[in-house]
Amino acid sequence: MIKVLFVCVHNSARSQMAEAFLNDLGRDYFVAESAGFEPSPINPLIIKVMNEIGYDLSSNETKSVFDFFKEGRLYSIIVKVCDQENGQRCPVFPLTLTTLDWNLEDPANFTGTEEEKLKKARDLRNKIRENVIDMINTYKGSI
Repeated sequence: MIKVLFVCVHNSARSQMAEAFLNDLGRDYFVAESAGFEPSPINPLIIKVMNEIGYDLSSNETKSVFDFFKEGRLYSIIVKVCDQENGQRCPVFPLTLTTLDWNLEDPANFTGTEEEKLKKARDLRNKIRENVIDMINTYKGSI
């Protein structure tokens, strides 16, 4: 099994969605976890849009990347889902074979009406799912 860590700032949206998708769609090849360096509660928009497609994140807890580091956890792949293009910091995890940068917008920064924010959250969810499927197809043969 390939161990994957999805990291972002708060572990409240992007990394949680990616972890859920990979543990479901790639369960025969991958084991995924997620963490952030400033954990905060799961974004309600994300709970809603993931629930629409059968993923219940309402009881998920956010985790600290520093706790994982202190525990000495090792991963084959680290996926940074931070919005680095807009200056968002993203944790660095040493001793990793592969690091991927997905550079995804933070839903905490979505603006507009509730429906406009939901549309942006759905678009983000679908993009993350596509990225996860691409990652599965790229790396599943390496085990």
